[in-house]
Amino acid sequence: MTRSLRTRSMTLLLAPGSATTDIGTVSVSVLIPVYNEEDNIAPLCGRLIPALDGLGRSFEVIFVNDGSTDGTEAELQRVASDRRIRVINFRRNVGQTAAMMAGIDHARGDVIVPMDGDLQNDPQDIAGLLAKLDEGYDVVSGWRADRQDGFLLRTLPSRMANKLISTISGVKLNDYGCTLKAYRRQMLQGYRLYGEMHRFVPIYARWQGAKLTEIPVRHHPRRHGQSKYGLERVLKVVLDLVVVKFLTQYETKPIYIFGFAGLMFMGLSVLAGIYAIYLKLVDGISFILTPLPLLVTMGLVTGVMCILMGLLAELLVRIYFESQGKSHYSIKTMLNFDEPPPRD
Repeated sequence: MTRSLRTRSMTLLLAPGSATTDIGTVSVSVLIPVYNEEDNIAPLCGRLIPALDGLGRSFEVIFVNDGSTDGTEAELQRVASDRRIRVINFRRNVGQTAAMMAGIDHARGDVIVPMDGDLQNDPQDIAGLLAKLDEGYDVVSGWRADRQDGFLLRTLPSRMANKLISTISGVKLNDYGCTLKAYRRQMLQGYRLYGEMHRFVPIYARWQGAKLTEIPVRHHPRRHGQSKYGLERVLKVVLDLVVVKFLTQYETKPIYIFGFAGLMFMGLSVLAGIYAIYLKLVDGISFILTPLPLLVTMGLVTGVMCILMGLLAELLVRIYFESQGKSHYSIKTMLNFDEPPPRD
């Protein structure tokens, strides 16, 4: 029976005369966001489907068409004659993170494997990712050890970004930018992705208590189409990393970061005031001849505002969790909770 996807930014495309498969679970969901990749769809499916058939597991392939303006939609409609291929078409381009989130929302697999749609990831590597999951890991990240991209514009900025992310987040990976990864489904639940934070999913998963590892995967040069990334992504990574750092460490205690900033400003105000008094008493320099009184005032006011913002953020945190019945902790397992509590 055909289902309608009730989202404002996307519609589900079905092959002509077909319907969605019955709602259920499959072993593996391969998630592929695409944007203007019409020449890559057919070759990708030609490699991907045989590779997945060889796994001996049930699977589905979810293409998320991020508002492509070329013939990508028509190509996806053609390959969707295979009912194991499901397609989500966005009305407009909203970015890879939103496409990834849509795929996760509609995936039915116990394991979710995102990959690029530009033929640079190798479908044969999926078997290695799943084998590593079977060893007890929750997240297996691909590492393009032999990357087939330009060094100055792609590889070097990527290495710098990976080093920065690993240092600040504390989650050590060689290649955050590699889309090819494998996640146990439960590691992707409990949070939403916004902006361009798809590259930080391993950090969120570790935040959920995931056991994470990384393995080398193959990387092929792009043959068709153009890359959607440039040097501007380095700035985006830095800004997104600030958000991730805040959410992972201060989501439930924002007063710490706002309060610390407020105390720093107030401390600066005190030091400026002491120095102004010293100049007045020792050197006879009038207060109005230095900017120190203004610094005292601005530091004090800014410090008080930061602390008040922290208090407001604390109220918002409580509203966020309590109004929606959310919990700020995550339970892995529970024992002996299948019985009612003992009575007095």
